[in-house]
Amino acid sequence: MSSRATQLLSLYEALLAQVKADYANDNTMTIKGLFSVITNRKEFLSLKEQTKEDELALVEQFLKRDIASYLHEKNDTDLSHSPTMITVENTVWHWLSGMTDRSQIEWHEVLQDFKHGGVYTSGEIVGQGNMVCVHCTNEMRIEYPGVIPDCPECDGSEFTREALAP
Repeated sequence: MSSRATQLLSLYEALLAQVKADYANDNTMTIKGLFSVITNRKEFLSLKEQTKEDELALVEQFLKRDIASYLHEKNDTDLSHSPTMITVENTVWHWLSGMTDRSQIEWHEVLQDFKHGGVYTSGEIVGQGNMVCVHCTNEMRIEYPGVIPDCPECDGSEFTREALAP
């Protein structure tokens, strides 16, 4: 390899090292952004001075190709920046927190059932579930924790709670 080719290759390698450093500082940069930043650096301007027009065009093509390859490789191994992975991760955490919340509520309701011996009276605070009137078997769906009203059918005041579905 000639000394000119060796010198040009070392300048090109310096450009690639700068691409990696710039991306490490700002991993939101695109191929176009990195190429723009790199082509305005003194290393590139030095390379530009030492090459012919056709050689420079070839260097720019290689630089674009290598930047694209580097970003593709980085994004393949680091999925934390992928919008899809972020969405999936958030969805999974949302589901898990929802299941945990429901489990806590269900355990609380089971403990309340044991304390009440299965019978609730109007005026008591109860969590979600189906309350069944002891007198007329009318069902009231309770969606949120609140006070049990009298039965809207018979004005009864005693209720049982249907078993929680798994």
